[in-house]
Amino acid sequence: RMKKERRALRLTSIRMAKYCTVIRVLCHTQPKTLQAEGRRRPTSWKIQINGGEIPDKITFARSLLEKPISVKDLFSQNELIDVIGVTSGHGYKGVTYRWGTKKLPRKTHKGLRKVACIGAWHPSRVCFSVPRAGQFGYHHRTEVNKKVYRVGTKGDAKSASTQFDLTDKPITP
Repeated sequence: RMKKERRALRLTSIRMAKYCTVIRVLCHTQPKTLQAEGRRRPTSWKIQINGGEIPDKITFARSLLEKPISVKDLFSQNELIDVIGVTSGHGYKGVTYRWGTKKLPRKTHKGLRKVACIGAWHPSRVCFSVPRAGQFGYHHRTEVNKKVYRVGTKGDAKSASTQFDLTDKPITP
């Protein structure tokens, strides 16, 4: 059985080297070591591996499996990073909330939190730029070129002090 699993892993890595263009590693925190209050479930995220050819990235990712990774291994000072995330979801919302359109007058038939005209007779379809009700939030967003100013260490009392602000304070609140 172990031979089959090893063979399947080998075939998967060969397939990844052949077809994949981006390699990401799925990482998670260890809440017991962080001693975060009220946290039992680990926070997980994907970290993209950059630099080198795809087979090199795969071997590097396999070398990291089941090993702890510190923040200093990932980021360095004055490095620019891209942050990929999901906005907070608000469910299905109407046009007035979602797009901030004007409310219609008080005596409007069949509701006033609507768009008065969604387009002309022709073209006989609704244009993409017309505000419509729908999903608000929980959208995929990428923020580019976020600068890492400093990577602090745990227990360092001066990790947040700078040459302009010499106050002894740690980087974590």
